[in-house]
Amino acid sequence: MPEFDLSIFLRMLPNPEQALSLSKCKDLPALMKVATELRDRGHGATITYSKKVFIPLTKLCRDTCHYCTFAQPPSRNNPAFLTPDEVLKIARAGAKVNCREALFTLGDKPELRYRAAKNALTTLGYGTTLDYLAAMADLVHKETGLLPHLNPGVMTGEEIQRLRTVSVSQGIMLETAAERLSFKGGPHYGSPDKIPSVRLETIEEAGKAAVPFTTGILIGIGETRLERIEALLALRKLQEKYGHLQEIIIQNFKPKAGTRMANVPQPDVKDHLWTIAIARIVFGSAMNIQAPPNLSSGPLVDLIAAGINDWGGVSPVTPDHVNPEAPWPALTALANRTAETGKTLVERSAIYPSYACDPKRWVDPDLQKSVLQISDSEGYPRSDSWVPGTGHPQPMPFEIQFQKHHPDFLQKIFDRAYKGEGLSKKNIKSLFAARGDEFYRVCDAANELRKKVCGDQVTYVVNRNINYTNICYFHCQFCAFSKGKTSDNLRGRPYNLSLEEIQRRSEEAWARGATEICLQGGIHPDFTGATYLAICRSIKKITPEMHIHAFSPLEILQGAKTLGLSVADFLLELKNAGLDTLPGTAAEILDDKIRKIICPDKLKTKEWLDVVETAHTIGLRTTATIMFGHVDSPNNWATHLLHLRKLQIRTGGLTEFVPLPFVPMETPIYLKGCSRRGPTFREAVLMHAIARLSLHPLIPNIQASWVKMGPEGLKACLNAGVNDIGGTLMNESITRAAGATYGQEMAPQQMDKLIRSVGRTPRQRTTLYSDPPLQQITSSFTATPLKVEAPSLH
Repeated sequence: MPEFDLSIFLRMLPNPEQALSLSKCKDLPALMKVATELRDRGHGATITYSKKVFIPLTKLCRDTCHYCTFAQPPSRNNPAFLTPDEVLKIARAGAKVNCREALFTLGDKPELRYRAAKNALTTLGYGTTLDYLAAMADLVHKETGLLPHLNPGVMTGEEIQRLRTVSVSQGIMLETAAERLSFKGGPHYGSPDKIPSVRLETIEEAGKAAVPFTTGILIGIGETRLERIEALLALRKLQEKYGHLQEIIIQNFKPKAGTRMANVPQPDVKDHLWTIAIARIVFGSAMNIQAPPNLSSGPLVDLIAAGINDWGGVSPVTPDHVNPEAPWPALTALANRTAETGKTLVERSAIYPSYACDPKRWVDPDLQKSVLQISDSEGYPRSDSWVPGTGHPQPMPFEIQFQKHHPDFLQKIFDRAYKGEGLSKKNIKSLFAARGDEFYRVCDAANELRKKVCGDQVTYVVNRNINYTNICYFHCQFCAFSKGKTSDNLRGRPYNLSLEEIQRRSEEAWARGATEICLQGGIHPDFTGATYLAICRSIKKITPEMHIHAFSPLEILQGAKTLGLSVADFLLELKNAGLDTLPGTAAEILDDKIRKIICPDKLKTKEWLDVVETAHTIGLRTTATIMFGHVDSPNNWATHLLHLRKLQIRTGGLTEFVPLPFVPMETPIYLKGCSRRGPTFREAVLMHAIARLSLHPLIPNIQASWVKMGPEGLKACLNAGVNDIGGTLMNESITRAAGATYGQEMAPQQMDKLIRSVGRTPRQRTTLYSDPPLQQITSSFTATPLKVEAPSLH
């Protein structure tokens, strides 16, 4: 037993000497306790798996491992390679049941041993097995969308680089660092590709090539416990240098009939659990530690207790060709076993989440779009097909989830939120990670707080959007609305509304019961601050009682600069001209790392906050927004929410918070393959719920956008902390330009019906949440449908 206390490894990784001394530790419960705590720190309540198809491209191999039944010699009854049609048949079967990963497993360079392999490759039109593998991986990805993971054995750096262009991850099991196991009488004798130094060289070359890589050890083939730790330390050394090891597999040897090791006893359950716990301690909290569930000889819950956070690949359509005697567990059963430990089973893809979130570093450019397309904000595969603004129905449930008890940390966060103490960034990120039952708990907590703060009323304003120009000299990558002066790309032609047309629309809106005109547009190169002043005066002249809710902080900043005024002085002039409140748009994500990608020439985070704070100091209240689901992450979302909370503490001027899910379809960044396709439905609903919890009690109104969320999404948000559903709009151009399909107006009758459908009480409001004049309410319910007119060009 080591002389040191195991608890020190909760604070630090063991150095090599300490790690090696663990080989003498026989206190399995103590090891598992430390491993469990480390795993929970790094992975919370999530246990992952990959839904895959297993494609055994060839079972020929030049190695002769003494425990393997996968490798087979050539025979007339066993073709050397799967044909392209056979490969695609397997892949399509997987795609049909929503698999994400195509796992290519094959023997090591069989053409170097078997003439039959060389001849078969020549017939297929390829020089080497790796040539054929590259072609088949590319074919599968292009035809089915499955992400290839390749296990081709020992490779050179050049071969790894080449296969990187057709796969999102690769792998090779180190198995052991004990060179003696390759000597005569050892399990790897006669297997040149199983020499540890050779395999470690391949793993290092993968690190140099920035390939997300899978590796691990095989226990029970004759190695000692000390040698297992030596293997883990060799892998840790490479991980510290390159950071490319996405998972460590602790696989237990299973004797197979017909092999030289058929009578060798397999390691017992305790030995397997001991090795898993040691691996977790050696690698720490962040590493993904896997144990295949189909090979376990004991209860699956024990593997979780030993420190794993991943089950590996589980296939609903193909067997484990390496261990055909061990069938995969059904996903429902796996979810149930996972739930017994208080964890939630969550699907991942062939590339682990942290690597998927940094595709420019870890993924070949030709595959980055595919990774982004399937990913959510944390790098997991999207749990639904919903895209903001498209009209897709509300997807339920979000994941397989049978969680039977809940972590205490969630309730602690809820209690802090209820007290109005404010949440830390870590708290907020933890809430955004909620899946399965935890998701519903977050929504319920937000809804309880909404009842306490706002009661059962749901408010909305009868208003009209006037997007006065779509001509803009900024180049925001998320925007499909703005045009150059002569641009006909994307949706619609460039336009610029005249003052007379703005007045006409304002007058028509008042007659239809509106109490608010919301004005936003592109930053026209010919506009100055005088333009915005003229717009306000013209509206007040024709409809003096209309509330003008206008001009984003970007427009304010631009207008002030063109007149040579300070922001405060320009806002005072606008206020005198009739401006009543400002929309808190142009916020996007209040994190300059993200703004540099999506809107590099736009105002920075501090400038946005300064404009809004200045508006509050002179008596102009504003809303606040977030536009999320593109290249951002929960870390950026938490930063944004904390900025708003601090701002509201200083000024108290924010009337409401409005999450705006990114609508991707026609946007430049999405069409270039450089963004995700908006938030998932889970993420979109969570944003509203977490806003309620994190901004309480400072911002009482949380609004959901019916244009972005759709009617069914709106209902979900109303049960997740939302008390306001925005405006009737009458005209909506910006979101529709991005590809949204919802209508341009939701009339008061529709608003009321939707609100009542979830058991709540509708109430019309003004921009500042007071009651509208009775005449306007009456007019809003008797207004005839508005004809959609083409914008007037000017």
